[in-house]
Amino acid sequence: MTAPSAPEPLVAGIDSLVGTSAQLVHRVTERDAATNWGNDLPVLATPVLLWLSEIAAMKVLGTAVPEGDMTVGLAHDSAHLAPTPVGDDVTVSATLSRADDRKLTFDVEARDSHGSVLRGRHTRALIDRKRFTDKLSRRTA
Repeated sequence: MTAPSAPEPLVAGIDSLVGTSAQLVHRVTERDAATNWGNDLPVLATPVLLWLSEIAAMKVLGTAVPEGDMTVGLAHDSAHLAPTPVGDDVTVSATLSRADDRKLTFDVEARDSHGSVLRGRHTRALIDRKRFTDKLSRRTA
């Protein structure tokens, strides 16, 4: 029996991005509203806000993800602090705070015209795209 192999080391280009931030601005529309998620309030839905924080995190990485790899979301530990009404803009920021092996941790936050609406952490994994799609194919066969 052989010992399990150590995780692949993090790609050097991504490791150098620790401390790098990216942001996006999104106008909240009816499509983003909690009314589409089983709530009756015309405000930005939490799942949409979390999705926007994932996009901001991926934006930090830009083109640093090597060909043949991709990132996937692993975890969110975030608090949705206040409602953002439909029609308002929300600015979502992500900062790569830690890169361990192939695990990437981002500090995320969001603000609208009234103040802070999200604060937390998002974790992504750098993975081999082919291994992932092969596993997906086996699960959908």
